[in-house]
Amino acid sequence: MSLTARHLEENGIPTVVFGAARDIVEQAGVPRFVFTDFPLGNPCGAPFDREMQRTILGIGLDLLESARYPASTVKTPFAWPNDAWRANYMRVDETALEDLRKAGEERKARQAARKAQFGG
Repeated sequence: MSLTARHLEENGIPTVVFGAARDIVEQAGVPRFVFTDFPLGNPCGAPFDREMQRTILGIGLDLLESARYPASTVKTPFAWPNDAWRANYMRVDETALEDLRKAGEERKARQAARKAQFGG
């Protein structure tokens, strides 16, 4: 999403990114960002809460109009109904660790093969 936003901006189309992974989105350098401290996949509010979603969209439109500096971030004033989701955020269970390790080794091998093939 951040690469798309930057491309659109370079071509004169202003953008606002809505997201819940602040560190990742800000690191990507988007021009305008509306941050909600919600579980991933819910950047515009809780499911079926239309009033919250409209308000968050309005915050984004206000940011689009008012941002004066690059990399402007606005945090919404909302809180998720409970913090139970945080307990599993970024959690990787033990059985998945071996799969992740193997996938990483396979990716490194593919990269090395491409590098050897193309001399770079």
